[in-house]
Amino acid sequence: MRTKQQLVEDYLVAGARLGSHSAIAKLAVLRGPGLYRHAMRLLGNSDDAHDAVQEAWIEIIKGLPRLRDERAFAPWAYRILTRRAARIISVRIRDRTQINDTAEPDDVSVPETGSMAADAYAVRQAIKALPPPQAAAISLFYLEDMSIAEAAIALDVPPGTIKTRLMHARTKLNKALKGDLDE
Repeated sequence: MRTKQQLVEDYLVAGARLGSHSAIAKLAVLRGPGLYRHAMRLLGNSDDAHDAVQEAWIEIIKGLPRLRDERAFAPWAYRILTRRAARIISVRIRDRTQINDTAEPDDVSVPETGSMAADAYAVRQAIKALPPPQAAAISLFYLEDMSIAEAAIALDVPPGTIKTRLMHARTKLNKALKGDLDE
């Protein structure tokens, strides 16, 4: 059974497909923060994440009339954003090889105070340390509440690949959060 939020999203998508500017704006408010978080996880940089989300929304709005099923909106939108992020990453790589950029990436994340905040920080750092494909799978499945099928569509890979990435990511997260006591 679809949740209230999913039903509202379906309604807004239907309205947006018909050209309702109000529905598009409300859809952006509803899905925008999740898309931005996904872009941040993929790109690790707020400027690039903002650019990727902006470009993805343009493509999403242009493509809405071709979307056949309102329920497929979220994975479809995440897939568009994932492809935009991949393009930004490929430009970064090309620019680095041309410029031979030796600057260190700056990590300005500071642990928050308090036990739960410290735990949340540890989890965020552990997810950040995962290979990007595993971090994306974990984030979509657990943080964005997507099903395996939806995450597969969003990342444009088979569902079995998502399952494998989740399995490996869980193992690595478990080791990282337990302090790798086996060694």
